[in-house]
Amino acid sequence: MLDVHALTCERGDRVLFESLSFSLAPGSLLYVEGRNGSGKTTLLRSLCGLFLPSAGEIRWQGEDIRRLGEDYRRHLLYLGHHNGIKLELTPQENLRVAATLDGEPATAAAIDEALARIGLRGFEDLPARMLSQGQKRRVALARLLLTGTRLWVLDEPFTALDVAAVEQLQEIIAAFIAEGGMVVLTTHQEVALTSGQIQHIILEG
Repeated sequence: MLDVHALTCERGDRVLFESLSFSLAPGSLLYVEGRNGSGKTTLLRSLCGLFLPSAGEIRWQGEDIRRLGEDYRRHLLYLGHHNGIKLELTPQENLRVAATLDGEPATAAAIDEALARIGLRGFEDLPARMLSQGQKRRVALARLLLTGTRLWVLDEPFTALDVAAVEQLQEIIAAFIAEGGMVVLTTHQEVALTSGQIQHIILEG
């Protein structure tokens, strides 16, 4: 369970949002909506412990995430605007490094299976700099298929994806929710769920 209580975030002398509270239970999807500059990315980064709110508390299983530290972060996977891949490495190498850094080393077979499922069969050994923007995004998203984390925090995950990849990612998210996972995301795409709960938060800025 993720609980956010009376959260306030500021940038400089500007209040992005204040007194924001919500809870996210297993099998739930939360859409964070709002215009550009309303604080969507700041909220997501706060949930990951990457931005310090001005006030309020974020709790995981009843404990403040600042006290939990790495014990909390090992339960979540954050994918931001940037793909976070190294262009000189191949998709295989990028995923191997990411899995190791996440504390979840993956076998070569598991990596190849994830790349194939995300639509990158045949591109496993190419340097990432030779891939299209959509393919680079798929490399980053393949991490979702290799992680055992319970909470996904996704900032515009559908960016640069074609129609087929958007549909595929929607299915991956829906399956994760159906298995009791929790997802927080910003996006203009709706994810169709056959189970689980959907919440919306609109930040006014």
